[in-house]
Amino acid sequence: MGFFLETVFGGLMAGMLYALVALGFVLIFKASGVFNFAQGAMVLFAALAMARFAEWIPKWLGFQSVVLGAVLGFIAAALCMVIVAWLIERLALRRLVNQEGITLLMATLGISHVLDGAGQLIFGSATYKIDIGMPKEPLLVLENMFEGGLLLSKEDLYAAAIAATLVVLLTLFFQKTGTGRALRAVADDHQAAQSIGIPLARIWVIVWSIGGIVALVAGVIWGSKLGVQFSISLVALKAFPVVILGGLTSVPGAILGGLIIGMGEKLSEIYLGPFLGGGIENWFAYVLALAVLLIRPQGLFGDKIIDRV
Repeated sequence: MGFFLETVFGGLMAGMLYALVALGFVLIFKASGVFNFAQGAMVLFAALAMARFAEWIPKWLGFQSVVLGAVLGFIAAALCMVIVAWLIERLALRRLVNQEGITLLMATLGISHVLDGAGQLIFGSATYKIDIGMPKEPLLVLENMFEGGLLLSKEDLYAAAIAATLVVLLTLFFQKTGTGRALRAVADDHQAAQSIGIPLARIWVIVWSIGGIVALVAGVIWGSKLGVQFSISLVALKAFPVVILGGLTSVPGAILGGLIIGMGEKLSEIYLGPFLGGGIENWFAYVLALAVLLIRPQGLFGDKIIDRV
């Protein structure tokens, strides 16, 4: 039982990281109607910015504090993602207002390649370390209930707490603020939103900035665990089935979808791997997403679209 619970916990923590990346997809689609294929590149670009600024700023200002360097590096990287959002709106989205969804989707593919190239050009292509002070040592719990106790990762617990806090804040922002309601109005109908005075350009900059900061948080956590390398952008591939499972318009769905897929792939690898062969973790998420598409195309929590003719 102890091994089973450790496997479940490990899967839930991996799923939380998938969910953070998926959250960026949901936020941008929810507020602009654009399925952002550049989200993986944004995670990589943000993580590279954080790692390099945390290294450069102490040298520029002449101090040795790792913690202060990480804080200032995070702030600089967040500002960098706001600038990226402004450039995306100014150079791409502004020219594509009211275009077909496929046109916007292809634009995000182009943005993805631009960000990959710009990240390598500006910040370098080596593997970089991010140190934000999260403890690496394991935590032993429930020793009285299970023989040997359960071995959990403190770093995963901190990451889960950060992700949960971010989700709560974003949910409150979308539901309780005027800007959040304006974001949802723009997603429903660009032309109608413009007709009642909602500034489309400013709204898109805001939502892409939020998506960039979410990507930064995800990139920092992944970079802290694994180091910042270009394979981080491939994490977005796991976020696709998470979004399909949870629903393109549901923030809680992105989180729950990530947890289901993270836990499912770990359990299937351990308990079905001996019978089906290894590598189940690589395809489990996509098979599950395909099954959900066949039964409920809008995902478990997505809004059902009804067209009246």
